[in-house]
Amino acid sequence: MLKSLAKVGVNTLLSRILGFLRDLVFAHLFGASAGTDAFFVAFKIPNFLRRLFAEGSFSVAFVPVLTEYKEKRTFEELKLFVDHVAGTLGAVLLAVTVLGVLCAPLIIMVFAPGFMGQSGKLELASDMLRLTFPYLFFISLTAFAGGILNSHQRFGIPAFTPVLLNISMIACAFWLSPLMDRPIVALAWGVLLAGVVQALFQLPFLHQLRLVPRFVFAPKDEGVRRIARLMLPALFGVSVTQLNLLLDTLIASFLVSGSISWLYYSDRLMEFPLGVLGVALGTVILPNLSARHATESPEGFSRTLDWALRWTLLLGLPSAVGLFMLSEAVISTLFLSDLFQAEDVAMSARSLMAYSLGLAPFILIKVLAPGYYARQDTRTPVRIAVMAMFANMVLNILLVFPLAHAGLALATSLSASLNAYLLYRGLRAENVYLPHSGWLWLIVRGVTASLVLAIVLYIGAGDLSGWVESTPGDRVGRLVVLILGGAATYFAALYLLGIRFRHFRS
Repeated sequence: MLKSLAKVGVNTLLSRILGFLRDLVFAHLFGASAGTDAFFVAFKIPNFLRRLFAEGSFSVAFVPVLTEYKEKRTFEELKLFVDHVAGTLGAVLLAVTVLGVLCAPLIIMVFAPGFMGQSGKLELASDMLRLTFPYLFFISLTAFAGGILNSHQRFGIPAFTPVLLNISMIACAFWLSPLMDRPIVALAWGVLLAGVVQALFQLPFLHQLRLVPRFVFAPKDEGVRRIARLMLPALFGVSVTQLNLLLDTLIASFLVSGSISWLYYSDRLMEFPLGVLGVALGTVILPNLSARHATESPEGFSRTLDWALRWTLLLGLPSAVGLFMLSEAVISTLFLSDLFQAEDVAMSARSLMAYSLGLAPFILIKVLAPGYYARQDTRTPVRIAVMAMFANMVLNILLVFPLAHAGLALATSLSASLNAYLLYRGLRAENVYLPHSGWLWLIVRGVTASLVLAIVLYIGAGDLSGWVESTPGDRVGRLVVLILGGAATYFAALYLLGIRFRHFRS
């Protein structure tokens, strides 16, 4: 699994780097304004639905059932199952997409009610949503293809596909936006184009597996009905983080202009380590856990979870520490410009620090939730997700008044912590996960090395004024030195504390 994790992690890293470049382009070309607020809402809605349906409930329901067909059925039965799922999923997606395009203003009013009464903001967001909503159709088919490839241990291609989204949006920002009356709308066209390209990109690799689907509408197929039953509760269970982020957007629409953009940029930075480690771990272990469950290997199931949790401790914790300590440094280095000024840097850094407190819990959710989905238990994560969502709503109300947009980010982190804890407690109570020996000393060593890292970064980072007053070249050089020096310090501390490569192996 280590090789698969590395493959997914490297491709995800490339995607995240291009994502940083994309956000850098956005910040420098469009700043943080009413127009960017409108676009981020129009982009976040189909993106939320993508994570909820495509990479969320559908993937966690589809992959275990697909793995079972692959392990226990003939190839002909597997191919027929793929055809039926493709046709049924495609029909549902098409209906939802048409409805979303027709009802764009109403959807914006639901997700960003604060836009009502703000001159032109609601209309602009609605126009862009009509372009971005069809992205849901294409990216869901992309996730369907990715699930097939992942179940055949072809992790690299699905992990690389998001790179195409970033390339498309960067290209439209540079070359299409100057040609438009409303330049920000070019980004919405970039989202639509990316959806088409990502879906087509998967086809040659499905052809190699002889699993390019014929779209056959078959809602009564046994496998399709099983997926539907598993999907319904998983709609909440797998994507509680995204629901919480949308609640943040709804409340932030009532705050000062720029609040949604500040949350967006800080969330994007938090997504970098979450994607490279958390998403990669979840992607790799779900088909492996499903195979262990299908072959009735509880010891292998527990061992797979234990391996993923060790990675979360030894790499997720220092990532959170680094993100917290370098929040101002990273945001000023990436986004500071004439349109994204020092005040925007300070505000974005506040929410990034709050999000970073939840990074390890976010990763834990990606690791622990597959422990339920691989066993085709989607109901338990739903109950946990609902509790976490209610906690998030209460915390939003309590924290938004004293902390403004940063309070929304902190509420999301705290509710994610509750979610992760309850998922872990459930797996332990059912004896699905039994920790292997050596965890106490592993935790002590990981925490100690992370504290050393925090001290080094605190001394090296300094205050915000030093970053704002530096030249762009100086900021980049200083940040690179801090990141490399911090990483070297952390791994040196681990080594001195007795951690070796074997602790990372599967």
